[in-house]
Amino acid sequence: MSDLTAIRDRLRTFADARDWDQFHTPKNLSMAIAGEAGELLAEFQWLTPEESTKLAPEKLRDVEMEIADVAIYLVRIADVLGLDIYEATMAKIAINESRFPPQ
Repeated sequence: MSDLTAIRDRLRTFADARDWDQFHTPKNLSMAIAGEAGELLAEFQWLTPEESTKLAPEKLRDVEMEIADVAIYLVRIADVLGLDIYEATMAKIAINESRFPPQ
């Protein structure tokens, strides 16, 4: 079992136990992704490019939690839609490799 499959299964169990499937529609999950991405963005607001690469440990932990929130909703929406996020990501990387060859 891949790590993504384990995460998907744990999130599925979590949502099922709370009867949240009714709320986990593609529309709601996509909106949640946007919201969490905004929270991730806010962690870097007003930082210089250099500051953004040298975060204090507590700030880095905050960023880590926001990244996790985005990942959770991405995995959940893929599950709800019956998509394999690993396969989709690998396919998109292949497309990008052909669109943007090394120079």
